[in-house]
Formats: sequence, structure tokens, C-alpha cells
Amino acid sequence: MLSAHTDVVVIERDTLPAEPEHRKGLPQANHVHMLWSGGAEAVDALLPGALAALEAAGARRIPLTTGMVAYSPHGWFRRWKESHYAIACHRDLLDWVVRRQVLDAPDSGITLMQGTTVLGLTGSPEAVTGVDISTADGSQDFLRADLIVDASGRGSGTPLWLDSLGGQRPALRVVDSGLVYASRLYQAPPGLPDDWPIVNVQADPRGAGPGQAGVVLPIENGRWLVTLSGTRGGEPGNDGDAFVAFALGLRHPLVGELIKRADPLGPVHVTRTTANRRHFYEKAALPANLLVLGDAAAAYNPTYGHGMSVAAKSALTLRDMIQRHDYATPDFTGRVQKAVARHVDLAWTFAVGTDVFYRGATENGPTLGERLAARFVDRLTLTATGSGRMARDLTDVVTLQKGPERLLTPSTLVAAARGPLKPRLAEPPLSPEERRAIEST
Repeated sequence: MLSAHTDVVVIERDTLPAEPEHRKGLPQANHVHMLWSGGAEAVDALLPGALAALEAAGARRIPLTTGMVAYSPHGWFRRWKESHYAIACHRDLLDWVVRRQVLDAPDSGITLMQGTTVLGLTGSPEAVTGVDISTADGSQDFLRADLIVDASGRGSGTPLWLDSLGGQRPALRVVDSGLVYASRLYQAPPGLPDDWPIVNVQADPRGAGPGQAGVVLPIENGRWLVTLSGTRGGEPGNDGDAFVAFALGLRHPLVGELIKRADPLGPVHVTRTTANRRHFYEKAALPANLLVLGDAAAAYNPTYGHGMSVAAKSALTLRDMIQRHDYATPDFTGRVQKAVARHVDLAWTFAVGTDVFYRGATENGPTLGERLAARFVDRLTLTATGSGRMARDLTDVVTLQKGPERLLTPSTLVAAARGPLKPRLAEPPLSPEERRAIEST
């Protein structure tokens, strides 16, 4: 997007693979990733044809809530008529397709520096002028730039670099549920319907013990990517033999019953870096010419699947603002940082509204605002288990298709006050065809 206005240099620490393969700098690629429709459409707006390329490469477009069997803390969600969708594939495939869309475009105006590390920012507390780098051959250099965008992920060094410039480090909020992820690839059993749904057993943050969850995500090449998770005292490990047993011990055994019928395709991968971390850059006096996006600004517990979508929506916001204001305009980056915070706020509310209630997640427990927001979301979720209208409204916001104001309309508030219109489901809402397929494997 920026290359339409200026020359762009992408500084990348990894050596990027030519095919959809694993790379060192993205260890979380082994776990379930979903691109919600709001994020998917942002990607396609920035890179026209990206969604078609993903589907051509095998990514699945799964309708919501039609294509999801989900067990919430309030019970099973019904599978209502499609309102939105999710793109399901392995993260390595998603990254590869996006890289091709960006780098293979003719006259892209983008230079890619691989195997290169940013050592720090240059400039002053008033304005950033460039970055110091270490190149692939080990030599050090300086790159001057009119605009520096930090999109380096949750390991971003910007807070420390601002210190070294004598600038203001932004306020930081950390909510760490202690969640551990364990994931494994499976070959799906033969004979399943082509439109096999996502299966998700969610944790109960207010339950008596640790919060444990599991999801089966159907991805390309007839495979399932299965991620199990647990908070302090209930973490999954990397023992392949114990993987199915952990899944069978969730609040409902459906995930375990499915994967015990499937063939594992590799080892169990474990990740422990899952804390919600938000740097409030929009409230800090940042140097001019510096913008922080994606996980570098706010990283979320991956359970909620919002990281990629927030990053894409943020890039779209940057595109829209640079079309109205030249990036050399005074305080351009400050205005963009504040605009991007609207996307961050929404994802942060969903993630923290659950995680803050786990033991040890914060030093002082949830704030009053977090408690009130959580009670409101709880009521909406309960209502959505038995109300198609509420399920659609909630999906509008979860997929980032609409803002939080969608949940504050008079009709939505009345529906929430009324509660679910249908009784709680006693069993998973599998179709007769899906049940027969499971029983025959």
C-alpha cells in the first residue's frame, strides 16, 4: 500500500522460503489461525485477488455460523444461516500467498532485505529519521527513511528504542492467563462431508479449575489442524500419546472423539507465549514519522483469532488516511495511530474480557470497566446460543465486519435483555450426515 506513494524497504530478519514452508521467525504458525471475514476483505482490498489465490491454493472458506460447531461457556451455539465467514488454512500457506501478492507484483516499488535485523531507531524524541541495521553478512549500516512502520510482531523493540532516544515509552497493559498451546496436524478420516465444520470446545474462565479448550480446524489437503490449550495448572504438553486424552477431558469430549479417529501427521508443537500485551502508543507522545501496527502495538491471546484481522484492518486504515493526507503532513503518524486504536480496542475487549478472570492473569485482577464489559459480552453470548438475531449481531462484531456500536443498538439491547429464545441444546449441533460420517470411521 505504501509503495503506491513512495519507495518501500521491508527489513526481514528471516530468509523467506520460496514455498509455503515453516520459517524460524513464525513459530506460532504451527497453531490454528483463522482469518475472519472482516480481515479477509481488508486483505483483498489491499491485495486484489488474494482471497481467490488462497482458495485456489486450497484454503477453505467456512460460512459462519453454519460451518461451526462451538460449545461456549453458556452451551452449544446453533448453526444459523450464513452471515459471515472465516478463511481456514495453515499459516504458512497464508503468508506465502500474501508474500507472492506483494512481491511478485510488477513495478511493486518494494525492496526486500532478508536476513537483516533492526538494531534501533535513529533521530530524536521529536522525530525519527531512520534505523540502524545488521545485514545478512554481519555488517552494520544505517537506513534513512521518511516514515518508519514497526510491524515486527509481539517481540518489537520499539519501547526500548524509544528509551534510547530519550523519548516516552508508552503505557503497557499485560493480561496473561498463563495459557499454553499444543497443536498437531492430522489427516482427516475418509468419508467426511466436503464442508466439514470447525469444531470448537471453549474454556470457561469462571469455572472451578483451569481453562481448557480445543479446536479442530479443517484446512487444505484434507487435513485437520488441532490446537489444545490450557491455563495455569491445566496446560497441555508435547506428549503425542497424551494429546487425545487431554482433548477427551475437555468440557465436552467431541474434539477428542474426532481426533482419535484421525491419523497424526507429525509431532505436537507447544507455545507458551500467549499473553495479551497492549502498548498504548495512541496515548503516548511518539516521535514524528513513527507508526506501530499489528502485534507490535497489541498482541492478543491467539484463541480469539483477531491478530491477523486487526493488522489487515489497520493497514486498510493507513491506506485510507494516506489517500487523504500526505504522510509528510504534520502529526500524520499520530492521527493514524489513534485511528488504528479503534480496531485494537475491539479485539482487546474480547480477549481481555475473558482472560482477565483467570487466576494470576493480572496483578490486581480485572478493572471495573473490564468487569462490566465482560458481563455485557457474557449476556450477549448467552443470548446468541438461542437467538439467530443475536448470533448474527455478535458475529458482525467478532469477525470485525462491524464496530462495537453494532451491539449497542436498541434492538440488540432489547434482545439481550430478553435472553435466548430457544432452549439450550443438549448435544452438539451436528448434521445427520456428519453424525453418520463420525460413526462410520
